[in-house]
Amino acid sequence: MGIYEELVARGLIAQVTNEDEIRDMINNGKATFYIGFDCTADSLTAGHFMALTLMKRLQLAGNKPIALIGGGTTMIGDPSGRTDMRRMLTMEDINHNAECFKRQMERFIDFGEGKAQMINNADWLLKLNYVELLREVGACFSVNNMLRAKCYEQRMERGLSFLEFNYMIMQSYDFYYLFQHYGCNMQFGGDDQWSNMLGGTELIRRKLGQDAHAMTITLLTDSQGNKMGKTAGNAVWLDANKTSPFDFYQYWRNVGDADVLKCIRMLTFLPLEKIDEMASWEGSQLNRAKEILAYELTAMVHGEEEAKKAEASAKALFVSGGSDANMPTTELSESELTDGAADIMTLLVRTGLCPSKSDARRNIQQGGVAANDEKITDISKSFTADELRNGVILKRGKKSFHKVILK
Repeated sequence: MGIYEELVARGLIAQVTNEDEIRDMINNGKATFYIGFDCTADSLTAGHFMALTLMKRLQLAGNKPIALIGGGTTMIGDPSGRTDMRRMLTMEDINHNAECFKRQMERFIDFGEGKAQMINNADWLLKLNYVELLREVGACFSVNNMLRAKCYEQRMERGLSFLEFNYMIMQSYDFYYLFQHYGCNMQFGGDDQWSNMLGGTELIRRKLGQDAHAMTITLLTDSQGNKMGKTAGNAVWLDANKTSPFDFYQYWRNVGDADVLKCIRMLTFLPLEKIDEMASWEGSQLNRAKEILAYELTAMVHGEEEAKKAEASAKALFVSGGSDANMPTTELSESELTDGAADIMTLLVRTGLCPSKSDARRNIQQGGVAANDEKITDISKSFTADELRNGVILKRGKKSFHKVILK
């Protein structure tokens, strides 16, 4: 089985420009491809995970990846799938985020001479002269076609700014530039990027008279069609300081029964034959499948040692009912107390168990919150400094734990 056939079998491919040519290129290691990552935060998220694993799969098959850091395109902001305009970042913020991305990507991709390359599109986009750009590529884009593009669909409902309207041109120019200067003949991206990617292939065809190719990755959604990679309203980050290895493990351990095998197939490197054997698993076996998924992904992101710790912590909490030193912990300072105490809703938000006080209130009122194994029903419940020095273990729902301790 070639790598293209494996991607199909894993359910990763959504759309391609020319299936026969793309199959031949990636099966024979002839693709120099890129995936773009805009620097909108100081960490990659679980939403980027599939793109990173795809790059690794293709590199292992002999193809050459380019990780394109969006130092330039982040200055504009991708409108795809959004109902509001992205927050404008400073160049200092973007450069900082780009450095964070680089460190995380090196855990997945083999960079170096003759291997994968990491390139920042700020190197050419920020040097462009606007009038020269219009003359060079402006005539290659139809405004009518751009307005019909799916990437603008949601923003059109609320008002698409001219700033965001230029994003497709910037992304297309990236492909055009990489094709000429780096021999990049293929672009990969999420299925919501299809219109932008076609813009690049069309620009190359019209300006250079040559063919370039594009393939989109299936978006990772749950059985209800919602994008995966968020918990309690917050992103699941690859940075251990933003989402602990335990919380990362727990996110994947808690996926729905209907989603676990799809996630294993799409995200892990387990052999397809082994995954196919799991297709008949039911009941408690599905819990074992979730443990396999959580362990595999945590090991890839945080290393085997952290994966083993997270697995042991989960079993200590949920199997034996005990606590564990590796439980995610938030340390409070005296200055965070009010009259020598901290209330339950503040603690739920402070630990990230709830994204807001209104969400905390709702969880308490619905009986979904406990502290040190006692259900909390009073939204005004507070904990003294002495109680907090001893540590308070908060629980939201059945499987989300967090320890709070006063330093």
